[in-house]
Amino acid sequence: MDSLKTLHGSVTLPTFFPDGTRGVVKGVDSTDLVNAGVEGLVINTFHLMVSGMDKKIKKFGGIHKFMNWKGPIITDSGGFQVMSLVHDHPEMGKIGDHGILFKYEGREILLTPESSIEFQLKLGTDIAIVLDDCVRPACAKASAGKPSTIDEKSVRRTIAWAKRSKKAFEKLINLRSQTRSGEAKTRPLLFAVVQGGNSKKLRKFCAEELIKIGFDGYCFGGFPVQNGKFMTEMLEYTAKLLPPDKPKYALGVGKPEDIKKCVKMGYGIFDCVIPTREARHQKLYIIPSTPFGRSGQVNFENKFCSTLNIGSGRYAQSTEKISKICDCLTCKTYSRAYLHHLFKIKDTLAIRLATIHNLRHYTRLMESLKQS
Repeated sequence: MDSLKTLHGSVTLPTFFPDGTRGVVKGVDSTDLVNAGVEGLVINTFHLMVSGMDKKIKKFGGIHKFMNWKGPIITDSGGFQVMSLVHDHPEMGKIGDHGILFKYEGREILLTPESSIEFQLKLGTDIAIVLDDCVRPACAKASAGKPSTIDEKSVRRTIAWAKRSKKAFEKLINLRSQTRSGEAKTRPLLFAVVQGGNSKKLRKFCAEELIKIGFDGYCFGGFPVQNGKFMTEMLEYTAKLLPPDKPKYALGVGKPEDIKKCVKMGYGIFDCVIPTREARHQKLYIIPSTPFGRSGQVNFENKFCSTLNIGSGRYAQSTEKISKICDCLTCKTYSRAYLHHLFKIKDTLAIRLATIHNLRHYTRLMESLKQS
C-alpha cells in the first residue's frame, strides 16, 4: 500500500508517528510537528483513561481539537501496558479472560476489550487498536518449534479479545450512524494485533484467526527485541502472513535501521519514543557526509544515520549547525554551541530544539524510503 485514508486526511506510506502518549509530544507543539513534516501521532488509551480525560475531551469535541492537531491520530489500546505494568510487575494487576485489572496509583482500573474501544471512539480516533495480551518474548522463552504456555494463552486471549473488540466497535459505530448523517461512510479504522512471541506456529495461528474476523489493518505485536536483538526473522515471517492489500503496522519499531528493514518487509506504519526521548537526553541524529539523491531527497541508502551527544564539551565552542544538510528550524537557526549551552543551563528550549531536529530527521528518513 502506498497510502492510507483516514478521517483526518490521507498519509503516504511508509510513515512514522511520534508518540504523544498523554496527548502531547513532549517539548513541542502542533506547529512544530507540522513544520517538521510529521503526518500523524500515537496516543495511549490507558494513560488518558486513568487521567479521567474522557469528560474533558468530550467537552472539546475530541482529542484533535483538544490537542489542536489536525492530522490522523492512532490510539493504542492499552495492550502494551498489559506487558509493561502487569506481566512485568504482577503486583500491579491481574489478567483474566474478561480483561485486565490494573492497580495503578492506589486505584483499581478494569480495562476490557469493550471499554478500550469505547474510550478510543470517545477520543475521536482515526485508527483504533484492539486490546491484546502483550508479552515479552524473552519472558516466554519460546522457540519456533515449542511455543510456551505464556505465549499460547496470550494468543488465544488476543484472538478472543479481537472478536469482542470488533463486535463492540461495530455496535458503537452503528449507534453513531443512527444519529449522525453519513457516519457509516466515514468511520475510524480498526487494526488487530498479531501476537505469538518467537513462535512461528503461534504467529501463523494468530494471523489466520484475525484475518477470518476481518480488520482494516494488522500490527506486529509484542516487544520487537529479544535478548537485545531485533526480531528480524519473526517480523518478516509475520508480514508474509498478512493480506497484501491491508496496511501493516510495526508497533514500537523505531530505530532508523530497523525501520528500513521493516519497510522492505512490507510494513508501512511505525511509532516509537526513540527520537523524542533521545532528544531529551541530548542525543541528536545526523546524516554524516551523505549526498542528496536525484530527487533532491537525502540518500539514506548507505550509512544513513549517526548520532552526536550535544552535551559533550567538544561542542561547547562549535559554530557548526547540528547537521549541514538538515532543513529544520534548529539547524537553520542555531549552532551546536548554542544547544550545548541550553542543555548545560537546563533551559527547556533545549528540549524543544533537539526534539524538532530529531523528528525532522525521522520524517526525512521516511521521505527517502517513500522515494526508494
